[in-house]
Amino acid sequence: MSNGFRVLPRVPGDPALVELFRDLPVANISDSLHRMSGALGLQPRHRGGYLLGTALTVKVRPGDNLMIHRALQLGQPGDVLVVDGGGVVERALIGEIMKRVAQARGFAGYVIDGAIRDAQAFADDDFPCYSRGITHRGPYKDGPGEINVPVSIGGAVVHPGDIVAGDRDGVVFIPPADAREVAAATRKKGSDEVATMASIADGTYDDAWVQEFLASKGLR
Repeated sequence: MSNGFRVLPRVPGDPALVELFRDLPVANISDSLHRMSGALGLQPRHRGGYLLGTALTVKVRPGDNLMIHRALQLGQPGDVLVVDGGGVVERALIGEIMKRVAQARGFAGYVIDGAIRDAQAFADDDFPCYSRGITHRGPYKDGPGEINVPVSIGGAVVHPGDIVAGDRDGVVFIPPADAREVAAATRKKGSDEVATMASIADGTYDDAWVQEFLASKGLR
């Protein structure tokens, strides 16, 4: 195992914990994580559909996808390939072929802190993919790279085995140890929002807190 080329042991996910987040709004999950655990600057490239799975992390040299190919060989159904490409968008790290390979092998989706290409193939498909950019330029395939290591994705630290959830608002990462608490808080927030929407509809919506808060700041 030479410096820069490392594949660490797999960190298995818990399907029961993953399922706690099925179809929960990412914005509400983010709120329940105190707005501190989501990737910033990544955009959904797929037509539609919810991303949910377990993080299989990959750290690559910007513009090089050798170890992403290796991760595609090592992953298991339900994995999300979470790739730290350093946020560099001058060369694409994946394209349509690697999308099809991931789909055929049962991956749940891609999160790429870098660029993709063959954007139309992603836009015409429901296979989840988030990336920082798009470019026609292809990647190098020389390495180095590391698999199953902590990575940085849009300002968020992601550990192998973290739960990954994504919708049109973006992507968040949930540590398995916090999953039950975060899921419960997210569902409560959803219930509270349903009640708020109902109060707006029936004319009983109360936003007196705004004036009260401003008064506490000295505004008269």
